[in-house]
Formats: sequence, C-alpha cells, structure tokens
Amino acid sequence: MTSPPAARARGWHRLATAALLLAGCTLPLRPPAPQPLATPYLRLIGTAELATRTDFGNTTVGGLSGIDYSPERGEYLLVSDDNGIGGPARIYTARLSYGAHALSAPEFTGMQPLHDPGGQPFASSWWPRPGVDRPDAEAVRWLPGGQSLLWSSEGDFGRGFGPQLRESLPDGRYLRAIALPAGFAPQEGGRGPRANGTLEGLALTPDGRSAWLSMELPLRQDGEPATPADPGAPVRLTAIELPGGRVLRQIAYPPDRVPLKRRLPGPQLNGVSEILMEGSHHLLVLERSYSAGAGFGARLYRIDTRDGSDTRLLDALTAGNHRPVAKTLVADLAALGIALDNIEGMTWGPRLPDGGCVLVFVSDNNFNPAQVTQFIAARYHEPPGGPGQCTQEAR
Repeated sequence: MTSPPAARARGWHRLATAALLLAGCTLPLRPPAPQPLATPYLRLIGTAELATRTDFGNTTVGGLSGIDYSPERGEYLLVSDDNGIGGPARIYTARLSYGAHALSAPEFTGMQPLHDPGGQPFASSWWPRPGVDRPDAEAVRWLPGGQSLLWSSEGDFGRGFGPQLRESLPDGRYLRAIALPAGFAPQEGGRGPRANGTLEGLALTPDGRSAWLSMELPLRQDGEPATPADPGAPVRLTAIELPGGRVLRQIAYPPDRVPLKRRLPGPQLNGVSEILMEGSHHLLVLERSYSAGAGFGARLYRIDTRDGSDTRLLDALTAGNHRPVAKTLVADLAALGIALDNIEGMTWGPRLPDGGCVLVFVSDNNFNPAQVTQFIAARYHEPPGGPGQCTQEAR
C-alpha cells in the first residue's frame, strides 16, 4: 500500500492499525448465514478466520498478501509480507475445503523462509544485509506444474531497491530475478512509482509464458491517487514475457473513488490489490479500500486486456493521450453480507462438484490484534462479454 511521508516501514498499514486501535474496536467478523445472490456474478460460500496470534512453523501466521492454488499439488500457496516482525520473509502451504455453502478452517501444511540471491533467508528489516533488499512480498503464483513459484516485492525504497519479481523453489530457494521495465524503478523529481504502491498484483496467462503485473497506485507523473471525491489517475497494468521480462503490452486501469470518508485521522485510500487471469484475455481486478475509522472495502471488476490503448511508450498518462480499459463490476464484496478485512490475495480454487467456479480470497491482518486473517470462498458466475475460463486447469 501507499505510504504517507510520516509513516514508518509498513506505510499506511501502520496508520490503519493505529486508527483501529484508537477506535477501540475489532472487526465484527462472524460466520454468515446463507445469502442470496449479492450480485448476478458472485455468491458467498463461506468464510474462515484465524486470530492474529496464530502460530505455525515457529512463525506468527499473518501478513498474508497473496494466495494461489496448484491443481497438481492440491494445495494453496500463501506469501507473507512480514520482513521480521513475526518471522522471516516466507511462504506457507495450506489446504482448504469447501462445499456449496461452507468453508472449513485452513489446514497449514508447510512454512518455508524465502532465500535471497546469496542462498540465505532474507535478513530481517532490523538488520538488513548490505546489497540485499528487505522484501515486501505482495503476490505469489505457482508456475505451471507446481515445481516453482513467482513472487513480487513492492521494493525497499528507503535503501534504494525498487520492486522485484523473483522465481523460487517451493522450499524457498532462490532461482532467479526477472527483469522489470525501467519505469518501475524509484526515480527523483516527482516521477516513478510510489513507495508501497507498486507490484501489488500478479497474474499468469494460462500457458505460463507471460505475466500481468499491476501497480497498486498511479505512477507519480500520471497523477494523484484516488480520494473520496475523485477516482484519481489510472493505474498501469503491464504484461511481460517470461523469462526475459520483455514488455508485451501495458494498459491504463481506472480505479474507483475511495468509497468511504475517514472518521479518524489517517489514510483514506483505494487501489489495486490483486489481479487474476480468467482465460487468455480477461483479468479479474480486485480493488481494496481503507478509510481510517470507517473500515475496509473490496470490489471485484472484470476487464478485457485487449481493450484500451497500449500505454507502454507513454512517459506520462494525460487526458486525451490514451484510452483506459473498460471494466465490468463483478461484485462489491460487502454485498456478500460479511464484514471485510484487508483483502489482498485472490485465486481460483477447485471447481464445485456440479462444475461451478470458485474464487478464494485472503486478507492481510497487518499483525494487528484488532484484525483477523480472513479467508473467503465465493462461487463465480462469469459476466457477459466473451468466453472466459474460470480455473487454471489449462496450465
């Protein structure tokens, strides 16, 4: 997420924590009753929660910012954005089971620290290793076959490291870094990405040969982020070729206004927290919002990546020099009848016995005792606008 100047390492997450604690409240998350269709396209199956102090593998489970399911392995992969508070930078594996109307609590099956290029677990934020960034992991995807994984980091801007995209083995060992466009690196003079507002979303095409990367917030030269009064500037979504990092296409995605005004001093933000492929050309885009004292929100949209103009050669996005991609609302997740936490991860789960498609979401609890780690399973009904593919079975 984006970071106000006075915020510390976790940017607005720390401000969100303070606001919730000042409010003296916890999020009223309860197992919901069966719901009718909240929208034509998404129906709640169930929720499951973990308390903030849940431990596994000698670590505190929390900061879960990305999730992905491997059909070959039959398990989920989760990445934590922790860089030293409750354990090292790390990934978890877990199993989740659901039926048509219920989601069981997750069963964690493994924990692995992520290794740096030197073959060691990343050093904590308190004692960084010279020449090595402190990762802020935000998204993770299994590569086809489940033999390795891609994960993104928003960067370590305070020490001069920009966002990163890395491939690792399931045991956390480092394989390689994938080159990113030059415009993703920190820049001076009011240009480039915002710290804690970079690679929040990652989606793989069905053949695994390319990936879409989403900035959470606009580049500085493109304009200001969203406010309750204005949707702000577009966010750039970029398709790159794997393994070389060649840019294939870039489109401008227009986020919503911040849906709620803050009730306490602190942030009021809306940005892209995750993306997910639906077939070869459609993306599901998750917008997550937070307003101090008013809480979290999440809306899911669907776009066609062939829509909109290609912006990769545009240094700055200005009115009239590009055409943003059109988006279709799939669901406001608040309409599912549940109180939302800080939803940051999204993946396809296994189909239901009747063939129905399932989306699984996870929240980043910020290691805040006023929050929980929240899992949500929902049945997905494809919106109109062209054929889609609701699972990663083709991979």
